[in-house]
Amino acid sequence: MDSDHQQRGVHAIPSWFVLAIAIIALIVGAVALTATLTNRSSPFSMMGGAGAGMMGTRPVVDPANAPQPGEPGFVAGTAASPRVIRLTAGPAPAFSPSAVSVARGETITFEVTTMGPTAHEFMVGPADAVAADEEGTPEVADIGMMQTKSLTYTFDGAGPYAFACHVTGHYEAGMRGTIAIVAP
Repeated sequence: MDSDHQQRGVHAIPSWFVLAIAIIALIVGAVALTATLTNRSSPFSMMGGAGAGMMGTRPVVDPANAPQPGEPGFVAGTAASPRVIRLTAGPAPAFSPSAVSVARGETITFEVTTMGPTAHEFMVGPADAVAADEEGTPEVADIGMMQTKSLTYTFDGAGPYAFACHVTGHYEAGMRGTIAIVAP
């Protein structure tokens, strides 16, 4: 410290401290946004996205609160009106939720939002094709930070089905999920 700063009692803040505070703020913000996106109390989307909005009428599934396939009040998605399931990708290499249930023959629109600075992809289909990252399996790529992309898929087979991210190292780190097929 130079003599001028010593005389005025000015102390420099270490750069490692500023960096630590910035990282903590980023983590808290990502956690808060994840909670907001995955724990909605409203059955309708208030954010933009495929066919939804403040005045939208398309139901959005909150897996923790909505009736699931086989439960009273469950409404299966159709090709004309798919059921929407929201997933978050990251900030760790994981999807939330990592397991979902769908009715056999149901059409689902998955809305996937990336949390954190790493881009992800979302692939869905038969479990063996997803695990092998098979060419032609439905997917959306390059879902950047705080970006949402959607993919609509009809579960017309017996299964098993799965979803995954095959960005280098992500699948191997556990970034995948399962889809249970339930009789309608």
